[in-house]
Amino acid sequence: MSSPQLSLEDAQARMLALVEPLAAETVTPEAAVGRYVATPLVAQRTQPPADLSAMDGYAVAGQGPWQRVGESRCGAPFEGSIAPGECVRISTGAIMPDGGERVLLQEDAEVSGETVTALEDPPTGKHIRRKAFEFSPGDVLLEAGTRIGPAALALVRSSGNAQVAVHARPTLAIFDSGDELASDPTECARHQIPASNGAMLAALASSLPCTIRTGAPLPDQLDAIVAALEANADADMIVLTGGASVGDHDLARPALEAVGAELNFWKVAMKPGKPLMVARRGKQLVLGLPGNPVSAFVTGFLFMLPALRKLSGAHSCLPTALPLPLAADCPPGGVRREFLRAEWTPQGLVPLVEQDSSALLSLSKAHALIDRPAHGDGTKAGTSVPAFLVENP
Repeated sequence: MSSPQLSLEDAQARMLALVEPLAAETVTPEAAVGRYVATPLVAQRTQPPADLSAMDGYAVAGQGPWQRVGESRCGAPFEGSIAPGECVRISTGAIMPDGGERVLLQEDAEVSGETVTALEDPPTGKHIRRKAFEFSPGDVLLEAGTRIGPAALALVRSSGNAQVAVHARPTLAIFDSGDELASDPTECARHQIPASNGAMLAALASSLPCTIRTGAPLPDQLDAIVAALEANADADMIVLTGGASVGDHDLARPALEAVGAELNFWKVAMKPGKPLMVARRGKQLVLGLPGNPVSAFVTGFLFMLPALRKLSGAHSCLPTALPLPLAADCPPGGVRREFLRAEWTPQGLVPLVEQDSSALLSLSKAHALIDRPAHGDGTKAGTSVPAFLVENP
């Protein structure tokens, strides 16, 4: 049965429409790191809780010179108020004394005994962090679907939240398939190669909040693939690499049919990665990715990760292409939209010479995938092209 080739965007949209975010659960802020907020996070306290000094120096009132009458330190504020002509020594982050109008920087102050004179007098309100300039109780700080990283973790805690609602972690099962695959990379017969796609995809998925299951490579036997699918019927998502085409030994499709999965599409107009199966079994999403390692990586990046983000509750699931300059010429495009491996240099992106879909050495050197349109013209060095970062330079 023939099947039309979908554009990348149409295929991604159809796949994402098949899944819904998992239910919410409440955890500590530390346990929420890397996960996505399920309901808007609301501030429980005021930040800052009072007017604070933004610099080390002197909190002054009125015009100088000023008489120093005390000190305000972090955790030990000055008690009372200051009158015009008075000042207190103050530290960065310390509470401003009542009556303090501005902060005279330490380096702009001349001190003689208890008398402080300004070398340069700042205007009223200078170097003061006003009470509640960041947030007040009831303010929404993180929208639903926001990922909690290190900075957001600090925000959650500083906002007075001891618990945060996040989406549950999806369970992902990943399997290599193919008679040519060996589990032990040190023990390969002449007709074998080490299994690597499953480990690669598991490493790729580990950047997201999910529980990952892997197993030994599956042989090209329908009953073995069906058994693996059945054994992981409780997983939220299954990724099967290899067997996604339509050859005599490509068994992903018949295996999916055997377990009652409904095939949604299996051809995408892209290179690498044209044979790509997307199916659903109940609420479970099943992806059949190509067996060639580069194809598996590219489709994992463009399909597996977005699906995991959707399951995890992200409000933005798809990767963003950035305009990055070329440091070398890029050849004309072919008949399909292509994702070229490229290395980042201080001068810009350099497309790697080897673009074969089996070449792991060039994939390991790639920092980005250049998104080159079908039938596109060659692009000269210095021109910016859309590219997805897949590895930090």
